Amino acid sequence: MSLVRLNIKGISYSQTQNGAYALILNEVDGDRKLPIVIGAFEAQSIAIALEKEIRPPRPLTHDLFKNFSDRFDIVVKQVIIHKLVDGVFYSSLICERDKIEEIIDARTSDAIALALRFKAPIFTYKNILDKAGIYLKVNPKKEQEDEDSILVDELVVEEIETGSQENYKDKSLQDLNALLDEAVANEDYEKAAKIRDEISKR
Repeated sequence: MSLVRLNIKGISYSQTQNGAYALILNEVDGDRKLPIVIGAFEAQSIAIALEKEIRPPRPLTHDLFKNFSDRFDIVVKQVIIHKLVDGVFYSSLICERDKIEEIIDARTSDAIALALRFKAPIFTYKNILDKAGIYLKVNPKKEQEDEDSILVDELVVEEIETGSQENYKDKSLQDLNALLDEAVANEDYEKAAKIRDEISKR
């Protein structure tokens, strides 16, 4: 079975499951998307790994795993989403230490959070993408501005911008930077992301 490389396209709040998020993976050499439902903690961990500007004052679980692995010269070489059963994706970490390769079973959300930290590629098998891959519709409003714009991106932007405008539009840049520092210190990364987006817009 041939492997297909995937990139992370975005994260959106799941409309179907309360407290869950949809992680959208994009086929590198194609147009199909692979949506995976993940929990809030894993979504936060993935978002922090994607956002280079937000650094937690203490390591999150996946950061701890990365620090532990670095200390003992263990490298995650790649992540493979290798099975789909009853809507649940199963993944493996392909690790290497002293030129010996090991395969470790992992939840897909954890595997992707670690892949980001190790800068490891993410793959799935073609038959899984054939079975679960979807084509997301382009947002007609933004089609002319950005041909790659997809519905999930709009959902993410809308959700963040709405929160930003309601809470932070009247704040000065100095106030926003102070709030950002406070949110990171309190490990409230969702709030920090909204503040950061308001600062970026200005």
